[in-house]
Amino acid sequence: METNAAFSPAPSSPAAAIKPGTQPSAPPPAQPASLQPPPSGLPRPGGFRPESVSPPRPVVSAVLRLRSAAFPGPAGPGQPPGDQQGPMAPAAPAPAGGPGPDAQPRPGRSVSSPSERCPGEPAKPPAEGPAGPGAAGVAAAGAASPGASPGPAPEREAQRIRVDSAAGLLAVIPHLIGFRPDRSMVILGIAPPRERIRLGFRYDLPDPPDAETAAHIAGHAVGVLARQQLSLAVLAGFGPGQLVTPVIDALRAATAAAGIGLREVLRADEGRYWSYLCHDPACCPVEGKPYDTLAHPAATALAAAGLAAYPDRDALAATLAPVTGLAAESMRQATDRALDRVSELIMARQASGRAGDLLSSVVDAGLGAVQSAIAAYRGGGQLTSDDDLAFLSMALSDLRIRDDAWARMDPEHSAAHQRLWTDLTRRACPQYRPAPASLLAFTAWQAGDGALAGLAAQCALDADPQYSMALMLADFLGRGLPPSLARLPMTPEQVAESYAQPGIRRRHSRRSPSRGRPR
Repeated sequence: METNAAFSPAPSSPAAAIKPGTQPSAPPPAQPASLQPPPSGLPRPGGFRPESVSPPRPVVSAVLRLRSAAFPGPAGPGQPPGDQQGPMAPAAPAPAGGPGPDAQPRPGRSVSSPSERCPGEPAKPPAEGPAGPGAAGVAAAGAASPGASPGPAPEREAQRIRVDSAAGLLAVIPHLIGFRPDRSMVILGIAPPRERIRLGFRYDLPDPPDAETAAHIAGHAVGVLARQQLSLAVLAGFGPGQLVTPVIDALRAATAAAGIGLREVLRADEGRYWSYLCHDPACCPVEGKPYDTLAHPAATALAAAGLAAYPDRDALAATLAPVTGLAAESMRQATDRALDRVSELIMARQASGRAGDLLSSVVDAGLGAVQSAIAAYRGGGQLTSDDDLAFLSMALSDLRIRDDAWARMDPEHSAAHQRLWTDLTRRACPQYRPAPASLLAFTAWQAGDGALAGLAAQCALDADPQYSMALMLADFLGRGLPPSLARLPMTPEQVAESYAQPGIRRRHSRRSPSRGRPR
């Protein structure tokens, strides 16, 4: 564990304050309301794991053209409540299994699309929004494809992707959250007036169904949407009806009570989808409608823009898997050599007779290693020497060095930083993994890649369950805090100044460069 916690009164961390410009010696401000968890009023059930709670990876601005949901309860902005927006079939209760071959979908309307409109529904004019990052301040970066060759992050031209059908929406979702969801509930927050997707997050479906967990998911989701001041949403459940419908029911009740309108409510399973808001068999047949996320033009455009969709969450997690076999043994030996280098630096400092911290030479070498690595990856290169990787991973266990690296995480270079910390997370010996994994979590959060951020934070906690930076990031992701809060409150110069202040002792993690060899 760390001896100082990030976002704590200790001025020795770049996270010692929330807002930029705060003086290093000043105590941190009180936690703003936006950092408070949504008040669901429910205990957190076991197994509850919100994920990707962040604006979707925004190289592409996805613009929805979906019809407002017609269902009892508050309507979205600019639309009449209840059934006043047009003719609507009489309501009929849906079976508990949810929409599917053995159950009628719920009443309402399907999405609006020139090619997939319900009878009598007029076509809407194309809706467009400005391309690029949304108002939430997300950095333009996406996950690299598996096995992608290293190189400088290409300048991606922001595009407008119009999603004008339920099939298009289902094709976009995997690229927004980073993988193809299964047994999951995905919620998209939509920002009027141009209906841009501003928020995307995912939950595991409770299996077996559990009313308490469903209620907690609903309360948490409504809290996240409300905190982002989003009054429109899309719900998409992936899996069998008996798992999806209880969560959908809880979400529909909670959003109605909170005044959040629903543009569409879908269930998708085994290549078919059903709408809970449409029971017209002409456009929403009982057996469901087939869809293909791989062949859809929206998915093709997103993939071309660099927003990869891994086959599943496990495939995304595999990108952070530690090296094994000969590679792991090579890193262990390199770490031994790095520790020998530390001993030599300390002895040389001691022999010089100079006053001061005996570890200052080690810190200077570590700071140099951080700056060299960042420059290499920003230039399209990478560290190929196990000795360089081992020394850097070991040096980051000193919080002064880690905090310097943290303060250099300019979101303009997010893709390069993610490559660096991914390489180091995979190759570092287990006891030196928490720092690079936490830095990866931060840079992924900056880029709006909540799934990768959560996996990286968990990777750090698997190595050290008390590592405070990882605990902090995991908590923030779970609360649904947007990447706009992933700011750098201190510059590298301010970090150095804070550690140079009288009375501020250098702090390090439990496994510091001066403590023993890895096992």
